[in-house]
Amino acid sequence: MKDMLQYKDYIGSVHFSTEDGVFFGKIEGISDLVTFEGSSVKKIKTAFQEAVEDYIAICEETGKVPQKSCKGDFYVRISPELHKKAVQKSVIQGVPLNKIVQHALEKELLTPA
Repeated sequence: MKDMLQYKDYIGSVHFSTEDGVFFGKIEGISDLVTFEGSSVKKIKTAFQEAVEDYIAICEETGKVPQKSCKGDFYVRISPELHKKAVQKSVIQGVPLNKIVQHALEKELLTPA
């Protein structure tokens, strides 16, 4: 995974500021803003893990359910023609459109090349 960190159920982006000489990032895929930074690879990894732990702790203290980076919902923009074909296929097969999309993703991502 390029320019990303993983810890527990969270994904963190990693960027480098040449101006400041630090790595920085945020937890991706959640609406809460959780950022972290470090001056080395080791420090950015530690800062990311600490940010995740702090986020979970703050959520517990405030009675909020922590969001996860990948909760299973996402939005995709496609051409109207492709959208129409997907809807037609779902109607013909008698399955929800989500199942058509899930099957296509599974075929693309889980089938050995």
